[in-house]
Amino acid sequence: MAHYLIFLGSTRTSTPPSPARLGERVATACKRLLSSLPQTTAEIIDPLALNLNDPFKPHFAYPKADAPEDLAALADKITNADGFVMVSPEYNHSMSPALSHLLNHFGASLFAFKPSAIVTYSMGQWGGARASVSMRAFLSELGCLPVSAMIHIPKAQEALNEDGHFAQDQERWESYFGRTLGQLMWWAEAAASYKEQVDPAKVSPAFKTAPSQRNAPGSENS
Repeated sequence: MAHYLIFLGSTRTSTPPSPARLGERVATACKRLLSSLPQTTAEIIDPLALNLNDPFKPHFAYPKADAPEDLAALADKITNADGFVMVSPEYNHSMSPALSHLLNHFGASLFAFKPSAIVTYSMGQWGGARASVSMRAFLSELGCLPVSAMIHIPKAQEALNEDGHFAQDQERWESYFGRTLGQLMWWAEAAASYKEQVDPAKVSPAFKTAPSQRNAPGSENS
């Protein structure tokens, strides 16, 4: 059984613009399509369900026994997930601060060696496509490399109903989503299968002691 986490990159609950939390429709559509496949489950991670209002302190900065319960629970979910779907609107040609803030609470070692899929949306004609440029770099740094196919949804308020079903052209939309989600599932299955043969933590150990672990030899003297 493969399990996917769908990260919802929105905390807006008021209007304008209308409708509020349009990303919920997008995330629900992704969950519905993934969950409809055999041996596949999906779960939406909603930042509003987490306590992220305190001064920023990531999960890995806490002693293990002292980490907040919601962060500890989500860290376990990330560790056990097979892949990720990242849903974001576009803010100033970049990914949503709600999504980056949520993901920044967790170390890259939890995400590493698993694939991700980029899904963006907007109320206008571009579908949040420009946000995907920064998302590729961000997700690659986390170690959950995004698959090549992406999903961009222009005029998402017209494309999707509140229940996450397509308002029109259902077959075309599902085929469009399916190309990206199909790639995600292929890479997730390949990664999970190879992990049984080779431990990725031994091939590429995580940096856990100090940032200087990233330095190239001799760089300390330059």
